[in-house]
Amino acid sequence: MIVGVDIGGTFTDFVAIRDGHLIVHKRPSTPDDPSRALLDGLTNMGLPTSTTVIHGSTVATNAVLEGKGARTALLVTAGFRDLLVIGRQNRPALYDWDALPSAPLVPPELTFEVHERVDAHGRILHPLAPAEIDHLADRLTAAAVESVAVCLLFSFLTPTHEQQIASRLRGRWPLSLSSEVLPEFREFERASTTVLNAYVMPVMARYLHRLAEALAGDLRIMQSSGGSISAGLAARHPVRTILSGPAGGVAGAFALARQAGFDHIITLDMGGTSADVSLCPGRLQYTTEYHIAGWPMGVPVIDIHTVGAGGGSIARVDEGGALRVGPESAGADPGPACYGRGQDPTVTDANLLLGRVQPDHFLGGRMRLDVERARAAVARLRRTLGASVEHTALGIVRVANATMERAIRVISIERGFDPRRFTLVAFGGAGPLHAPALAEVLGIPRVLVPRHPGLTSALGLLLADVVKDHSRTVMWHQSQVTSERLMAAYRALEAEIWEAWRAEGLGSTDVRIERAADLRYVGQSYELTIEYDPEAEPWTAAIERFHAAHHARFQHAHPDRPVEVVTLRVRLRLPAPSLDLAWSGGTSAPQPIAIRPVWWDEGWRDTPLFQRDDLARGVRLTGPALVVQLDSTVPIPPGWSARVDDWGNLILSASEG
Repeated sequence: MIVGVDIGGTFTDFVAIRDGHLIVHKRPSTPDDPSRALLDGLTNMGLPTSTTVIHGSTVATNAVLEGKGARTALLVTAGFRDLLVIGRQNRPALYDWDALPSAPLVPPELTFEVHERVDAHGRILHPLAPAEIDHLADRLTAAAVESVAVCLLFSFLTPTHEQQIASRLRGRWPLSLSSEVLPEFREFERASTTVLNAYVMPVMARYLHRLAEALAGDLRIMQSSGGSISAGLAARHPVRTILSGPAGGVAGAFALARQAGFDHIITLDMGGTSADVSLCPGRLQYTTEYHIAGWPMGVPVIDIHTVGAGGGSIARVDEGGALRVGPESAGADPGPACYGRGQDPTVTDANLLLGRVQPDHFLGGRMRLDVERARAAVARLRRTLGASVEHTALGIVRVANATMERAIRVISIERGFDPRRFTLVAFGGAGPLHAPALAEVLGIPRVLVPRHPGLTSALGLLLADVVKDHSRTVMWHQSQVTSERLMAAYRALEAEIWEAWRAEGLGSTDVRIERAADLRYVGQSYELTIEYDPEAEPWTAAIERFHAAHHARFQHAHPDRPVEVVTLRVRLRLPAPSLDLAWSGGTSAPQPIAIRPVWWDEGWRDTPLFQRDDLARGVRLTGPALVVQLDSTVPIPPGWSARVDDWGNLILSASEG
């Protein structure tokens, strides 16, 4: 028995596999203790504690965003005490005179200098004395720190001094070494990533320990790069899990879309708090430039752009009289006004008043929404705006859509991709509600809504491969590079990653090795990651691929200029077992379960409601129509049609003409 559990800001989602069939469950999250919703959900589903759990966790994310991590110390090379304070000297908001940099996760009084030095070639210039480490230990004890991050200059080349510190301090404090967390150049990004890891390590370790005590089965955690790792490794490297929930959604959406015949997709994951968008041009895309709470995180993550537009995003009128939506959210508690506890108008309240969410079909009818409470909340804005309740609600939806439209433009048009050549895959509880409008304005030809849109992130956890990443900065000029030298460097990296792989008890059968290199023109300060296999192709193939990628991204390339190899990357991937997700339920002639008024762009129209489970594969519906189910609602606007494919996905498209 295996179950995927994704804990979001509003709901916790479960997808299990039993005897080849999917079992789904959804329940409100418990922000005070996320493990409570997880364990209660397993109990309510009747799953044994021996069940294997693959978990998308927000524990590390919330610890950073809420400033509730451990009291962390940072050890740096003498003379670099202000490394985190100086950073890159970038302004977070160029034209905002009041913008302030993020407060350091480690205050200056907890940053300690270490008298040692390694040069840019990895040669030790000033050895580290054992007495220095003992003195540092005394100062750490006096400061009552709970976790320690170590980031020494050029330790990615020669980690000797960091390892000496670890040998004397390990066991007294949780330790994060930059040479283990991120063995790459750029000391600010390396220090920031290492500090993030140390900051959340005790929090994550306690959480996973509680879960491990309550579960008898295997526990695996989703990484931000779209693959799972053991709970033990997640406890030591929690920085790799900071984007685990959204990563599971993108990985799941890409797997489902590819199964349905679409490999160029844009994903839209709209939950209760935010909306995440990602572009997959035939493959998952990764970045090492992700920021959380203003701090760079250099480990690989699926390239996801997040905006504050969720079902719980709060609408308000600003000082200039303009309607704004988000980024503040009502979350799970108190939630939207229609949940019966909140007072503020939200996107969910607006969709309810427009009839696009039905009060008696929310969560499969288990939770009835309060229409009058939603109306009262939106009416407060109506009086300020001087519009009707319906037009105010429509305005709230359109403002939220505009936020998501801008996000999709950032990841597509601004990066040289034409969204008209992609399929929009909409999931999350609120994603399908807004997808047709976004597809229409962006010219996206079709929308794919998975069979369980509100549970796609949890399903993605079951579809996720086991993945382990490793990297090392080399800084080689093109003239210094040969295929043989590259192969030798890759083999050294692979020896290290295989050792860590086997330490987790993983076998080598069916494991794939993926290699890549970060390249740039000499003199540039940014790189592009290029897939490259020195066993199968010459080094010149990587250079040609880099020129092409540079032109695609920036609209110019310089084949006459020399290229520099900055960082080598290796990934081990064990594909997840394939799942038979073919859909065999429903009926070929489904009947509406009700006729309800729904406000479309032109006003109220009587609209048939269909139950998602009643739709057999091959069924076609013509808008206007609503398809309701446990975890979401799918609108089919006037002028649109939908069909059910072999896997139960709904494929929506605008009717021709």
